[in-house]
Formats: sequence, C-alpha cells, structure tokens
Amino acid sequence: HQIAIRRPSQPPFLSLPFPSRSSPPPSFLLFPFPTLSFAMRQLKHHESKLLRKVDLYGWQQDRNIRVAKILRKYLIQNRDDYTSYNRLAGMAKRLANKLKTLGPDDPFRIEMTEQLLHKLSNMGLIDTAGSLKKAEDLTASAFCRRRLPVVMMRAKMAQTLKLAVSYVEQGHVRVGPQVVTDPAFLVGRAMEDYVTWVDGSKIRRSVQKYNDKLDDFDLL
Repeated sequence: HQIAIRRPSQPPFLSLPFPSRSSPPPSFLLFPFPTLSFAMRQLKHHESKLLRKVDLYGWQQDRNIRVAKILRKYLIQNRDDYTSYNRLAGMAKRLANKLKTLGPDDPFRIEMTEQLLHKLSNMGLIDTAGSLKKAEDLTASAFCRRRLPVVMMRAKMAQTLKLAVSYVEQGHVRVGPQVVTDPAFLVGRAMEDYVTWVDGSKIRRSVQKYNDKLDDFDLL
C-alpha cells in the first residue's frame, strides 16, 4: 500500500493573517514584547544623606576626574576639605568680580582690594598682591598647596607626601608652639619658618644626630 503525503500549498508562517494596506495591523505585530516600566523608589533619610554629594549622572565628566586627580595628588583624605577649598575660592572670585564693577578711583574699591589681596598674600595663596587678576585666578589647588604635609615636603622634612601625613598624624610636627595632628592644617606664609619637629620627637633626635648637632644632655 502506498501512503500519499499531501504537502501544504504554502508554508505555515505564510498563512498568518497579514493585514492589508487599508486595515490596521494587529497588536501582536506592533508590540511583540511586553513593555516594562521601571520606577525608582524614594530614597530614605540616611540614603539621601549619604548620597547628597554624589553625582550619579555626571560621574564620567572631566570635572570629577580632575577632582579625583587633585585628591590623589595632595593626598586629601576627606573630600569635604576640597569642597571647602573650592567654595572659598569661589567666594574670592565673586568678591573680585563685584569689586571690578566699581569705579577704579572708588575709595571703597581701593580699600577692599588691598585687604583682599593682602589676606590672600599672607596666606600664601597668591604670589604677589598686584591686582584683582590674582584673586580671579584663585583655585582650590592653591589651598591644597598650603596644607601642612605639602609644606613639609617643600621644606625637605619628608621624602613622600604619605610619610609627611603619617608624621603629622603621629604628633611629630609643631607649628610654632602648637603641636598639629591634622593634615588639613593650612600654613600661612609667615608660619612656614616655624614648622619644625616636636622637642621630644625621635625624628628630631635622629635628624640632629645625623647633622652632628645633638646636645650632650640629650645623649644621656
């Protein structure tokens, strides 16, 4: 006996009811996959407090990369310190811009300009108190260069910035008569010469022994 196999006239996938030009297409052709909608829940109090200074949208921007480089360059452990430096630099810039709106012969502008430039120069943030252009170009990096570990490295008191930070945190450094244990301490221009080791510090003893300046009373 022979079994006759009847083939369909067209493949199964061609038998789907495709719409004509006049009729609208069915919904399963317009939306073949279910649409998903995501809604972010409202942050809790502690979550919003932790994320209040985190930029979740512009984290790939150049500004965040530049800030990370500055924090790593000057070994700033607390990011709030850099935020404070940036805020102070912005205040100085805005003050300089407001003073420039006054007349060049205005006595108030002359007096305030002298006070501002004198203050910035005493802090070591600008080189010379020449013009308001120095205040306009002030950046947060100028404050970072006045930190105590950076000043110690400039004075050859430490080989690396990390070592200088450890010396400060361990209480080996004093500025004048004051023992400083905070690496974020800003050293003014007049206090640079008074950055030295604590009297009872072992590092001070080792330096004096190496320079052959150790007192005979300290050897006892």
